[in-house]
Amino acid sequence: MTELTPIGLLAELTHRCPLGCPYCSNPLELTRANQELDTKTWTRVFEDAASLGAMHVHLSGGEPLVRKDIAELTNAAHLAGLYTNLITSGVGLNAQSLTELRAAGLDHVQISIQGVDPTRADAIAHFKGGAKAKREAARVVVEEGLALTINAVIHRGNIKDLPAIIDLAVEWGAGRLEVAHVQYHGWAIANRASLMPAREDFLTAAKLVEDARKSLEGTLVIDHVIPDYYAERPKACMGGWGRQVIVVTPDGRALPCHAAATLPGFAFDNVKDRSLAEIWETSEAFQKFRGTAWMPKPCQGCDRAEIDWGGCRCQAFAITGNAATTDPACALSPEHTKLREMATADAASGISTYRFRRIGG
Repeated sequence: MTELTPIGLLAELTHRCPLGCPYCSNPLELTRANQELDTKTWTRVFEDAASLGAMHVHLSGGEPLVRKDIAELTNAAHLAGLYTNLITSGVGLNAQSLTELRAAGLDHVQISIQGVDPTRADAIAHFKGGAKAKREAARVVVEEGLALTINAVIHRGNIKDLPAIIDLAVEWGAGRLEVAHVQYHGWAIANRASLMPAREDFLTAAKLVEDARKSLEGTLVIDHVIPDYYAERPKACMGGWGRQVIVVTPDGRALPCHAAATLPGFAFDNVKDRSLAEIWETSEAFQKFRGTAWMPKPCQGCDRAEIDWGGCRCQAFAITGNAATTDPACALSPEHTKLREMATADAASGISTYRFRRIGG
């Protein structure tokens, strides 16, 4: 039994999405609609999460709005006592649907954007008219009086637009902006050479964020997720493996993070077979990298061991082939130089074509 309490549930309601973003964190093998959990099962999952102590749920995807029962699911999460956050592309969110969702108990909306210029943004999303739909969605969220976060995924194709992206978040009335540099999992790792920014551009972006945080204090909160490939120390992925967050996939697998299914040799329990509490407390997969006992050197005994919790297991596997080794994002890792060399080569590759996300690959 663990004394840890999850603070949040990431509910991936579906992998269906009208957009084809080449950096999507969903796996390359996307779950089909006929494999998705039904309303009743998701309702039980929300209740289980609240009973475990979770405080909020992120209703995510794919695009959660493609679920015909999205209002019913929102209401089920609300009745379970969870703070409800809709993570959406904004496509399909209008005044009528938002009014229905708010009546069902929706508390917060996060809208992703691909950039400021509509033509280029639509090209990245592989969806014509997406930028216009997002602007309208943001307008109705603010008019409805709901909290709004703008999520801007930053990569080589839009990093120099960051000042305009910050201005756009203010113009749209967002309370929070996530400047989220691409994290290389899922579709992003398949497109890494087309997405990786130059180190100099990242450093310029980091300075822009710090300056904007000061100048916009009290107006806009800015979160900054840096690219691990340019980090000196790893971040605590999802707050640490099996420590703060539970991810439930569209077909019901419970994961410690959204990319964990890429790790070989793991048997992830399904909420169709076991309660969320059983999985959280006794699942072998959740316990595998929980705490510090599993850590190799130099993580073992490091003064940051209980700060970053060894970093990202999925990234360690993607780069080294071993999920139990030190995250190469750490400067103390013997693979750190390899990671930097990969980033430098990708940034200089000149590749500008994308493999767009879609069901069926």
